[in-house]
Amino acid sequence: MAPDESKAKSLRFDRLPAFRHFARFTGRTQSQDHIRPLHEYVTCRLVLEGGFLPSELEPRPPLRVDEARPLPRVVYDPSQMTRSEATVIGGLKKKNVDIGVTKAGIGPVLAVSCKGMTGAVRNLTNRLEETIGECTNIHIGYPTLVFGYLFLMRANREGCGVASTDVVVDRTGRPVEGVVRFHQALSAMTGRLGVRNDASRYEAIAMAMIEVSGRRSGELLTDFPESDSTIHFERFFDTLYRRYDERYVVSAPQLARRTRRHEWSVDSPALGATVLRDLDYRVRRGD
Repeated sequence: MAPDESKAKSLRFDRLPAFRHFARFTGRTQSQDHIRPLHEYVTCRLVLEGGFLPSELEPRPPLRVDEARPLPRVVYDPSQMTRSEATVIGGLKKKNVDIGVTKAGIGPVLAVSCKGMTGAVRNLTNRLEETIGECTNIHIGYPTLVFGYLFLMRANREGCGVASTDVVVDRTGRPVEGVVRFHQALSAMTGRLGVRNDASRYEAIAMAMIEVSGRRSGELLTDFPESDSTIHFERFFDTLYRRYDERYVVSAPQLARRTRRHEWSVDSPALGATVLRDLDYRVRRGD
């Protein structure tokens, strides 16, 4: 494996480069460039850990699958990568989602909305209204779709040169009141278990606070949300997979050949030793 290829893989497969980019981005957030590497990380993780085919994802990750026996092999292929958003016909209007998984003959089965806030804590109320509307619209159209909401927030610290309106963590190291209320509101919007549950609830939500300065720039804030929070980042992907398997594999065994998540061959070219050492999750290998 060439050194530059290994570096490219690490940038897209591991969360730290995406979090660092978000923490240090200085351009206009309207361009979505501050969150774009997170999209790449999520799509790659849905393949490597989640077992979905790269061809089922939009946007597509820089991966392809070669059919092999006994298990398919994942190959790193930057030419396959796209940046298009997935389109879902919601119950109220058409909606573009950041990341979508579509199964042939079945339709959209899983989606992830990625959002990031670099400052202006006062806008969190507006974020909640947008979040509820997006979730309800999509679940009305596709009640079985597993929907996740991944929210990054810069952990701007008081006294570190940030405007008072952008402070997220006060001088004592605790989140400000607006952030605590936002966490409580998001916690009440997650946990949708079945297709007849509240359409305004997401199957999984994660709120990730990202350090922005010093040697820990780009790392998760360890103090908040607390480890037992229902919307802690470490629970997010496992919850998505669990809800997906319940609805599309366990509850529909006649479709299992098409819906069961794949396992990858241990000799897949994309799974080099350097890449695996950097990952913050376990690849779904067939060993």
